[in-house]
Amino acid sequence: MTEQEKKTKIKQARYQIIAADLASKIVDREYEVGQKLYARSSLASKYGVSSETARRAIAVLQDLGIVQATKGSGVFIKSYEEAAKFVHQLKDVQSVNEIQHDVFQSIAKQKEELERLEQLSQELVSRTNRFHSLNPFAPFNVTVTSECLYLDMTIQELNFWQNTTATIVGIRRGETILLSPGPYASIKENDVLYFIGNEASFDIVKNFLYKG
Repeated sequence: MTEQEKKTKIKQARYQIIAADLASKIVDREYEVGQKLYARSSLASKYGVSSETARRAIAVLQDLGIVQATKGSGVFIKSYEEAAKFVHQLKDVQSVNEIQHDVFQSIAKQKEELERLEQLSQELVSRTNRFHSLNPFAPFNVTVTSECLYLDMTIQELNFWQNTTATIVGIRRGETILLSPGPYASIKENDVLYFIGNEASFDIVKNFLYKG
């Protein structure tokens, strides 16, 4: 159970539990209207509580119009309808508590998943940075589409390095890979350009090829 659940959980007093149990017995017809209930001492003994706790349970039922306590005569069942109403209210409260419990469980689970996702993201960034630190010449690659602004132009005509600070180290065209292409190699649709540069190079190259 989370700390939030502990703070919001409602603890039911013992006398309230006894009152609810007696009301349930009336609804189940274990006690009939007009029937006399146990004396306070007997009720206390039956539920293993003090006489004061038993008195408070009877007081709750009397306040709700479920029983009638008459001095010298005892406590009698007064209303089945009020007992049924009380029991239904208790069931509604229990349902709310159950829903509340499920909500807190769901929130806690989502929080754990978000924390796990954050840890994985941090680990991915960390490993990526370490990888590029250890191997700064690991090439990026981008596929040339029909939307490229410089189709059929040569690397020299593009002033590729001057515009992107990246260096093309290979061009794959179909099944053929041209390594270390010279300045006169041209850029064709569906070519895959391999280039090296800093961590910002990928975005710079894409912007250059497609946005001008």
